[in-house]
Amino acid sequence: MIYKKTFGLIICFAFFSCKTYTISPDSFKEQFIGIDSTALKLTQMNSAFPYTYNGINMSYNSNHIKNIYVIDKNGNKEVIANSPAIEMRVTLKNNKKYNFYFDTVFLQNDTLSGGRSRFMPKLVRKIPFDSIAKIEVQDGGKNMKYSN
Repeated sequence: MIYKKTFGLIICFAFFSCKTYTISPDSFKEQFIGIDSTALKLTQMNSAFPYTYNGINMSYNSNHIKNIYVIDKNGNKEVIANSPAIEMRVTLKNNKKYNFYFDTVFLQNDTLSGGRSRFMPKLVRKIPFDSIAKIEVQDGGKNMKYSN
């Protein structure tokens, strides 16, 4: 009986787990040429939370990159569409990890800046770009969509 439940959970996780992709720092820098704080545009997003009827509308500045060029776990090149649900994890050379929402990040003067929270847009983290060892992105599975 317990084996059936465990097997069922494993199957559920296999079907509903998030795919994680990597972007080399060099590729990331290429994709962000010309995207700095002056290139950000005001964006509106609708997020449907479980306890609200119509969701919550939020405004924030985003980088408006349409497609993200990534590498999957097998080393294959893929293109994924940017959305407010795309999350980004940066691993530094000292193994510290930081999370961002992908559409809030930009490069300015060899410093990566990005938003850590949708609810507190003033929470911005800045990281020297040369301290980055690895960049990973994934669709966080949150029901977030651009409304404009």
